[in-house]
Amino acid sequence: MADTFDLTIIGSGPGGYVCAVRAAQLGMKVAIVEKWPNFGGTCLNIGCIPSKALLHVSELYEEAGHSFPQLGIDVGTPRINLEGMMAHKDDVVKSNTSGIEYLFKKNKVTAFRGTGTISAPGKVTVTAEDGGVTEIATKNIVIATGSVSANLPGIEIDEERIVTSTGALELSKVPGHLLVIGAGVIGLELGSVWARLGAKVTVVEYLDRILPGMDGEVAKQFQRMLTKQGFAFRLATKVSGIEKSGEGIVATIEPAAGGDAAQIEADVALVAIGRLPYTQGLGLESVGVELDKRGRVVTDNRYSTNVEGIYAIGDVIAGPMLAHKAEDEGIAVAELLAGQAGHVNYGVIPGVVYTSPEVASVGRTEDELKAEGIAYKAAKFPFTANGRAKAMLATDGFVKILADKATDRVLGCHIVGKGAGEMIHEAAVLMEFGGSAEDLARTCHAHPTMSEAVREAAMGLGDGSIHI
Repeated sequence: MADTFDLTIIGSGPGGYVCAVRAAQLGMKVAIVEKWPNFGGTCLNIGCIPSKALLHVSELYEEAGHSFPQLGIDVGTPRINLEGMMAHKDDVVKSNTSGIEYLFKKNKVTAFRGTGTISAPGKVTVTAEDGGVTEIATKNIVIATGSVSANLPGIEIDEERIVTSTGALELSKVPGHLLVIGAGVIGLELGSVWARLGAKVTVVEYLDRILPGMDGEVAKQFQRMLTKQGFAFRLATKVSGIEKSGEGIVATIEPAAGGDAAQIEADVALVAIGRLPYTQGLGLESVGVELDKRGRVVTDNRYSTNVEGIYAIGDVIAGPMLAHKAEDEGIAVAELLAGQAGHVNYGVIPGVVYTSPEVASVGRTEDELKAEGIAYKAAKFPFTANGRAKAMLATDGFVKILADKATDRVLGCHIVGKGAGEMIHEAAVLMEFGGSAEDLARTCHAHPTMSEAVREAAMGLGDGSIHI
């Protein structure tokens, strides 16, 4: 039996490792359990980080082939070196995961390698890959085991022809035709990587729109942009089966409302219909930790489960499955355990789609405000009227800001455009402090910048934008 720890965290993804570091900063003796060879969980190893590496490379490739001539740059026809692209992705992953190992050593966090199981309140059993068992005595336990890709019934994932996001990051060649099942963030991001590299991409979505949960107008405009980029969409359509055929696949599709079936032939099918909380093998049933109908760990507003001393954060509990949401929860639970007032403002959690252009959102959508009967005002400013955007050939998209009609308090901001994921944060900071559209409109912005479009949209909620 190892020495008693103040806190033991199961899972070293963004929620787990941030929680560990923050708890250590606050003077706790911290252990973390990780079953994978590398720290960082899905995000750093097979999710956020590697996908952004491929997105960046494919965007540069697209620019070199299509934008450079207009900018006066002659480089000839670019060629993609797939092996080199994958090597860059792997280097980025290695750098980030080794960085977490450094953080653990710096903050004196003790790492245990193996599968963690809660054998009793205050006790975690770690089973190593070689079968060795270690018992950890601990005052508190945080479950931070994240999520796994969801699958369709009867479909066998082989990560070669029928893949999840994991396999889509490791394809050995550019598919001639990529079928993407699910028009959410993961499907559109990875679809755009391979589309830029030359794949034909068809997206099948059960709902009648893309990007469910994001602003409806943004989704419609963005779908038009993706269609211009070569995406084909089959909305309000379900996939009822996928069979391997020759070196490719054949998918059977049907209207979601019922109707005649059809078939789509493709080289690779990417199943991107969402993610499920990962709670298997944790011993939750034996210690009596409550789960909801969707398999998520039930917690209160202090991240505590129904079993004293056991907490949960990130994708295993309710809320958006976002790495930064898990990070904030990790910090909050560490601070709460230290007697501080840890808190997460769930009304101000940004969401970003890292396509080109990017889509970023924070706060409420128009659909939500209408449904709740909240009187609001809206204003948009297009990047076609932004000087910096014109200089960079980045005029696709717009900024939309929603504010309370009576108080002018900003309730939501939605951006489609180059660098939207960076620009969204000034709206997030404004909303965190209860700021108004006028506050934003009166804040001086550097010229020329893309961010001026955010200010101009805020001006539109008052007397009007200057440049349109």
